[in-house]
Amino acid sequence: MQKITLIFIFLFMTTTLQASILNVYFGTGGSETKGIYQAKFDTEKGTLSDVKLAAELGSPGFLALHPDKQKLYAVGKLEDQTVVVGYQINTSGVLKQFTVSAIQDGEGTHIAVHPSGKFLLTAQYGGGSVALFPLDQAGKLGSVSITEHKGGSKVVPNRQDKPHPHWVGFSADGQYAFVPDLGLDHIVIYKTDKDKPTIKEHGSAATIPGGGPRHMRFSVDGKFIYLLNELTLSVSTFKYDASNGSATLVSTTPALSEEEKSKEEFNSSAEILVHPNGRFVYSSNRGNDSITSYTADPATGLLTVKEVEPIRGAWPRNITMDNSGHWLLAAGAHSNTISVFEIDQTTGELTYKTKSIINVPGPICILIQE
Repeated sequence: MQKITLIFIFLFMTTTLQASILNVYFGTGGSETKGIYQAKFDTEKGTLSDVKLAAELGSPGFLALHPDKQKLYAVGKLEDQTVVVGYQINTSGVLKQFTVSAIQDGEGTHIAVHPSGKFLLTAQYGGGSVALFPLDQAGKLGSVSITEHKGGSKVVPNRQDKPHPHWVGFSADGQYAFVPDLGLDHIVIYKTDKDKPTIKEHGSAATIPGGGPRHMRFSVDGKFIYLLNELTLSVSTFKYDASNGSATLVSTTPALSEEEKSKEEFNSSAEILVHPNGRFVYSSNRGNDSITSYTADPATGLLTVKEVEPIRGAWPRNITMDNSGHWLLAAGAHSNTISVFEIDQTTGELTYKTKSIINVPGPICILIQE
């Protein structure tokens, strides 16, 4: 009896330790929004609390955490000026602004902090550029430097006549920065120097003509890049060589069948995720208002569509996962909703968690503080 009791106590303690309440922040856009919103996510129940306004800021689209997880940065607008704003996160999750700096080249579309915490990058879709902000030891923003992209594939009129950088991110070792450019049909690759800090153009990787690169993710082992093509609703797999920072296209997988795409007047891809176990990939489909689940071949990087799951909302501009890969959250930008899905750890399939939807005005980005 004593042995059984001890086992029960151990299992109870293990379950309790694994469950946690996490801060979730929402970047937003549109006339009805007031700034960055916050909710609490229960990782045991898979539920979100009601939201509250965490910080007033105009159009705070995308958000990024500092590597110390105690600072949050956002692109947004203050007094009609496009800026990066830094916030300290206190123990209750409240945001307190401590630094701000103007981008000076159009509206910021995406933001990422270098793994060293010594600088951050923003992508300017309209300005056709990448901005670099040094960060001091306290995380305060230094003077901006702008790197402009040039050209345009011109495959899709009005969308690819000029550069449109859409995402910024880094290799796991921090030696390279990657910028998918929708207008160029290329991933632009930069060599980083965290100590100066600077970025220097290193090379590029071409995707399919007219694909419109939007966002990308590395495979868990770092051997592949999964690039989301916004305009063709597809994912291109690239073989990545970490020794020289180069990427080579190996395959492209449609997110939706032609029959599915024909059901809506307009469709476009928005976000891509890789599951922590490396075997599953997910992308969101606006118009079709769904998430495509893929299985990934670890040897080739080849993706195979497993299912297409409705988000129970409209216009999923962003999706995200918790670090455990147990839960997926989907933002309906047009329905003002966040929905929750449980991920089957064996198949990768999604199960909608009923009665989990909460309302957030114009959600564009979901950021979980972990």
